[in-house]
Amino acid sequence: MELLRTPPPKERADAARNRAAVLAAAARLFAEHGVDAVSMDQVATAAGVGKGTLFRRFGDKSGLAVALLDARERELQEGILHGPPPLGPGAPAQERAVAFVAAYLDHLLPHLALVRMSETAAPGARYRIGAYRFWHRHLTVLLAGAPDPEHTAHALLAALAAEHVTALLPELGERRLREGVERLARVVTA
Repeated sequence: MELLRTPPPKERADAARNRAAVLAAAARLFAEHGVDAVSMDQVATAAGVGKGTLFRRFGDKSGLAVALLDARERELQEGILHGPPPLGPGAPAQERAVAFVAAYLDHLLPHLALVRMSETAAPGARYRIGAYRFWHRHLTVLLAGAPDPEHTAHALLAALAAEHVTALLPELGERRLREGVERLARVVTA
């Protein structure tokens, strides 16, 4: 699992300052106006960098979303690898899977628009994100006793897709959504 974690790239001091300014500006603008209402031009202006710098570094708004989510995802990964049970090692697979689902929803729901953008930027974008590969591998290990652990892990993660959650949340509400996905985690790990 440690191999699936990508270390942050080494960067020059000015590039690191620019990156921090862009991420701070984007986080502030997205929180104030919503992800969809903010343009890359607005982010560049607020960060005090040129549009070229912004586009070279992040590519587009979905690349910016991925960068904003990176630190939060790393915290969850750290909890899975080294945190206390049941999220971390030392608990039975079923408890760990349910704890993962709960922790992932704790991460997803406050950042739903950003995660949705990062997952839907292009066909299959969700499956190319390093964090998805980490979540999938974690669940595959927990599902070692299932007939097809890899497929079952994908199926469980499908219930956590930002597009799916966005569609169901207004109808089901957060409590029913959480209970349903946690129930699914219990069933597939039984």
